Amino acid sequence: MSEQTTQSQRRVVVAGAGMAGVQTAVALREQGFTGTVTLIGAEPHQPYDRPPLSKAVLLGKAEGSAFDVDFEALGIELQLGREVQGVRPADHELDTEAGPVPYDVLVLATGAEPIRLPGVEGVPGVHLLRTLDDAERLRPVLARQHDIVVVGAGWIGAEFATAAREAGCAVTVVEAADRPLAGALPAEVAAPMTAWYQDSGAVLRTHTRVERVEPGAVLLDDGSRLPAGAVVVGIGARPATAWLTGSGIELGVHGEVVADDGLRTSVPDIYAVGDCASFPSGRYGERLLVHHWDNALQGPRTVAANILGETPAVYDPVPYFWSEQFGRFVQYAGHHAAADTTLWRGDPSGPAWTVCWLRDDRLVALLAVGRPRDLAQGRRLIEAGTPMNAALLGDPARPMKAATA
Repeated sequence: MSEQTTQSQRRVVVAGAGMAGVQTAVALREQGFTGTVTLIGAEPHQPYDRPPLSKAVLLGKAEGSAFDVDFEALGIELQLGREVQGVRPADHELDTEAGPVPYDVLVLATGAEPIRLPGVEGVPGVHLLRTLDDAERLRPVLARQHDIVVVGAGWIGAEFATAAREAGCAVTVVEAADRPLAGALPAEVAAPMTAWYQDSGAVLRTHTRVERVEPGAVLLDDGSRLPAGAVVVGIGARPATAWLTGSGIELGVHGEVVADDGLRTSVPDIYAVGDCASFPSGRYGERLLVHHWDNALQGPRTVAANILGETPAVYDPVPYFWSEQFGRFVQYAGHHAAADTTLWRGDPSGPAWTVCWLRDDRLVALLAVGRPRDLAQGRRLIEAGTPMNAALLGDPARPMKAATA
């Protein structure tokens, strides 16, 4: 049997029809895979992109955000509205609510699921914002200009608060930590962002927890009571991997699938990509779990290359994400955990500034607010590992690429 015939008979099944799953299926075809590709999604909708949900879809500026992919022309079989329930590696079968699906290669791309606020099950008016259906339910709430309480001042909380203010709602954001983005950024970097809430007309309550939610109101742990026509919860996400319990696939401390540098799992013929998987970064010397769109876009190319097996690929990206909040375009590239120097370009109280993190004179991460050129140049400098001149880098008028050592 020729290798080509063998390849054309291989069955790749992708569990998850979000960005990572769709891009894996597309990358397989782009790289010349001739076997069958089946994409299984839990939601009934055509596969769609998530970032527009917190902006255009929510505000009624777009009906949806379906991927511009001709699945039929690419020979990708869609099985939508099918929840995955388990995997039996010994049998090479994926269990779904509609029965087992055999595979030769399985790709796990089930993403992350929002963490729910305890004690609010069944309380009317409590929303999450992750799916198209979530956005559709919230759209009329914004249109009616209700008082809205947002729980959590992370990326999604800030983006939703921005949209709600744009729609004319009164918005209070409740955050248990002492600042916005406490889990993502150091205190001195997140501090200037506190003023963005006030500038937009939103109220930010830090050091505050939700005691309980009642119909029409949120009670806080300091005894205050906030009127709430709707409550939107954005307190983080966790990998959607509970269905893998008992499969023998190794999971990490955050419940994520532990993948190697080629995005293979601990079980043969199974890969993992996107929000549900962590991978070892040679660049940063630690395992990364990246819950961002760009990771779900880039990782699938590595997975596809390794499934085809002609030229083994290693996944070691410079993580990247962006967020539009309170009239500002915020971009981040890299990973700052191991930095030994923090350096500012520009005034953080102004409309545009950048924070750079260095380790041994090399740029490892940067956060750019309204400075997209810094981001583009900085990302390339991180990738290249170029030594930087800190004194030159601190001059916001100087292009970053002209601040090398």
